[in-house]
Amino acid sequence: MGSNDLQKQAPNIVVWVLLLALPLWLPYVGGYMELGSRVVVLALAAMALNFLLGYTGVLSFGHAAYFGLGAYGAGMTIRYLVPSTGVGLLVGTLVGAVAGAIIGPMIIRLRGVYFAMVTIAFAQVFYFIAFRWNSVTGGDDGLTGWTRLPIHLGFTTIDILHNPVAFYFLVLAVFAVAVGVMAWLLRSPFGRTLIAIRENERRARFLGIPVDQHIWISWTISCAVVSVAGALYALLNNFVDPRALYWTQSGDFVIMAVLGGMRSFWGPLIGAAIFVVLQDYLSSQTENWMSFVGLFFVLVVMFFPRGILGIIRRKVAS
Repeated sequence: MGSNDLQKQAPNIVVWVLLLALPLWLPYVGGYMELGSRVVVLALAAMALNFLLGYTGVLSFGHAAYFGLGAYGAGMTIRYLVPSTGVGLLVGTLVGAVAGAIIGPMIIRLRGVYFAMVTIAFAQVFYFIAFRWNSVTGGDDGLTGWTRLPIHLGFTTIDILHNPVAFYFLVLAVFAVAVGVMAWLLRSPFGRTLIAIRENERRARFLGIPVDQHIWISWTISCAVVSVAGALYALLNNFVDPRALYWTQSGDFVIMAVLGGMRSFWGPLIGAAIFVVLQDYLSSQTENWMSFVGLFFVLVVMFFPRGILGIIRRKVAS
């Protein structure tokens, strides 16, 4: 590997070293394992949104729908169907992915604010279903009476229920697979085509690119990955309620992506870390914690439009 290749891979190496060593250094900065798991889970959701927003140029304010479907799919599978963490994770992912694939053709011809508003509308439909269907979803009280279960591999058992470090590495393993798939897709001709659509959709159409089909595929992939994050979030909390489907959850994903650096691969991870840590600390100090997060977000957007990662890159370049 040449020096140029090593320089290009340096950010990836730093990110993975920090994530793999997180159980070692997190306690020294006042953190705890559940907080680390939450950062990774929500970072995956924000990166899924960024796959659509940052690389395809389409803004969705309804990704909470598929995040919540993944969460409910995992929780309801474990409670009502099969008491298995792996099966719950798989079913939650499939539920969100299938829902996204079905809804996609109905909205892919829309653009801009119209696309964003329709995605919110669909998200609110799922929210009210979860809110009203008390006998199955638990309604506003949430889905209870279930918990993530140890994973039996035949030769050993991984106790992800009582061992937060083991659960963190489960989350990190799923995160690595999902992120690896997105990175591979973005480096492929398909990913380059998405960027071409983002930069100039009209020119892409003139070149004969089936724009709507590519946006639908990007939308479905994004929904599938955010569903994985939703299923992991349910397993993290051993609980899911309708707020996971509410449109404000989608807004949080957008804030994370923009805060860290939209159009950059690792930007949403940085944004999620900042958002979750600020939320965890400020919510313990004041009920108006969101006001401080909102102010910080506004300042970043005004003075550093490329996000926190943009600031880091500028400092490194100088």
